[in-house]
Amino acid sequence: MTTSVDLLEDPTAGEALADSTSDASLTRSVARSAQIHADLDVHPERYRMLTGDRPTGHLHLGHYFGSLANRVVLQDKGIDTFVLIADYQVITDRDEVSSIQERVFSLLTDYLSIGIDPTRTTIFTHSQIPALNQLMLPFLSLVTDSELRRNPTVKAEQEATGGRPMSGLMLTYPVHQAADILFCKANVVPVGKDQLPHLEQTRVVARRFDERYGRAGDKSAPVFPAPDALLSDVPNLLGTDGQKMSKSKGNTIELRMSADDTAKVLRKAVTDSDRRITYDPVGRPEVSNLVQLAALTTGRDPHTIAEEIGDGGSGTLKKLVTESVNEYFAPIRARRAELEADQGHLRDVLADGNARANAVAEATLAEVREAMQMVYG
Repeated sequence: MTTSVDLLEDPTAGEALADSTSDASLTRSVARSAQIHADLDVHPERYRMLTGDRPTGHLHLGHYFGSLANRVVLQDKGIDTFVLIADYQVITDRDEVSSIQERVFSLLTDYLSIGIDPTRTTIFTHSQIPALNQLMLPFLSLVTDSELRRNPTVKAEQEATGGRPMSGLMLTYPVHQAADILFCKANVVPVGKDQLPHLEQTRVVARRFDERYGRAGDKSAPVFPAPDALLSDVPNLLGTDGQKMSKSKGNTIELRMSADDTAKVLRKAVTDSDRRITYDPVGRPEVSNLVQLAALTTGRDPHTIAEEIGDGGSGTLKKLVTESVNEYFAPIRARRAELEADQGHLRDVLADGNARANAVAEATLAEVREAMQMVYG
């Protein structure tokens, strides 16, 4: 994989940690992402992508249309892809871990059922990659307490604790994310605009490491690339209660659900009192959310769908959404059932992915030790 190409030479990489929510920074990120998207079709070999999920619950339609489907598209373009099942990140803000193993294999089953190919994509777990986690130690020396506390996720957790002390793992969450990205030298990371501060912290860690240590005898050659955001316009699907879709709220349609379970959930979906169906995400968010779901699963325009239903009301809309969702996900669910019945295969896939990730992490850690002049044998 080539990580040092003209496209990836970012003139802002040497700047101090910026306010990545500022208009200027956001504009730069959007422009840069568009440039990378244009190059992906021409030179996929230039890129290595890191993405992943926390195994805190079962994946749902919001995950699928928000990121999972796009991972398959990028994989199929030929991009070297790493997908992290972030089991260690579960314990940043949770005490109970008895369900982690089941959730890890549920995520893995979902990944394979939607088309992620373990022969082309490295699927791995935090806890099985010691060298990745060892990068945390030198990386922590490159950031300050105040920088960590300014991170949006850390700030939100601090505000939500209700006086409960924040764990050290939660405080250092941004550095763990940096280790996730940099261990495999990923140079593109799919994120939403609200996640740009996380990626900026990773870029700062990469820059500071190279400024402090660099490569032994050649400080002009960076050890780590400065990863770029790969932004995309993802649909903002609401939960069936009209609120933000969330595993913890129980308002999702999980990929693993049966057709009957999906129908039951959608029958209870919140709409409004206006019988005529229109697509108006601002004025009628609940109804428009169902229309959008029908559009995503049929490939049709949401305005056209709404016009065709017209005075048919929410009953007609829910019937259409149920049929389109179940038809769209039928082959995925069939594949999922086959995979779920072969736990040995799932364990082999994860073991192979962990072995590949370990080899990459060990090589990166060796470079880090050499740069830090900590090779003693």
